[in-house]
Amino acid sequence: MSIAMSAAAKRALAVITIVAGSAWGAPGFAADAGDAATLARRVYDRPDGKDVATRFTMTLTRSGSAPRQRLAYSFRLDAASGEVRSLLRFADPADIRDTGLLVHSKPNGEADQWLYLPALDQVRRIASERRGGSFVGSDIYYEDLEDRRPDRDRHALLGEETINGQPTRILQSLPVDASKSVYSKRVAWIHEPTLLPLRVDFYQADEQPAKRLTVHRVEQIQGYWTVTDSSMTDLKSGNETRITVDKVSYDQGLPDSLFTTQTLADPATDAAYRPK
Repeated sequence: MSIAMSAAAKRALAVITIVAGSAWGAPGFAADAGDAATLARRVYDRPDGKDVATRFTMTLTRSGSAPRQRLAYSFRLDAASGEVRSLLRFADPADIRDTGLLVHSKPNGEADQWLYLPALDQVRRIASERRGGSFVGSDIYYEDLEDRRPDRDRHALLGEETINGQPTRILQSLPVDASKSVYSKRVAWIHEPTLLPLRVDFYQADEQPAKRLTVHRVEQIQGYWTVTDSSMTDLKSGNETRITVDKVSYDQGLPDSLFTTQTLADPATDAAYRPK
């Protein structure tokens, strides 16, 4: 099935869980707020395993420069506490090797983030005001890597549209508390059979979107629909960050101890859980 987006699971790249829509007022679709909230909840709750480990390549494309590739691994766990925890670790090239990010997304919608910089051998907490900053020079913001629960947004259905031959429902999401998001609005095109967005437009106060997430390929792995090729594009500069997944392992029983600042500072600890 050829539709689209980034790392392995919806919660591994939280950009997929917060959605919004275009194709304003398309016919034959009731823009009911209750129906919109229900769709947002279904997208968030879609089956994606209790845990997942992923190997992927991040390709950065910048005008006038040759593309740069980075090999990385990500891990996600739905903890018994209700937190969604994730760990991302770069393995190559040498200038970014072992750099890691740990995220604890809490049931109340708040999130804690820590960045490990091997050159300094130091773990740094990411302040909330930096969530709109670029993650390691990519087009992905720190906020994009948090788990975002649907009750943090007000949702509306805007219509229907076919993308790459696939029917989608267009869902708009506006933050309940605008001070706690770098985005003023998200608009997503939801493919209901998989409950994955095939496209998400991210707005930052302007009438035109600032960034766009495009899903290029989706596969069913261990019974779970998984995005295996996606890109995030800065629509002003044309810069692109593409994520291509080549290995995914669900439900292998990742331990809580994998998602600690101690593990973040010790890359050898998570190596045993990396999919081969």
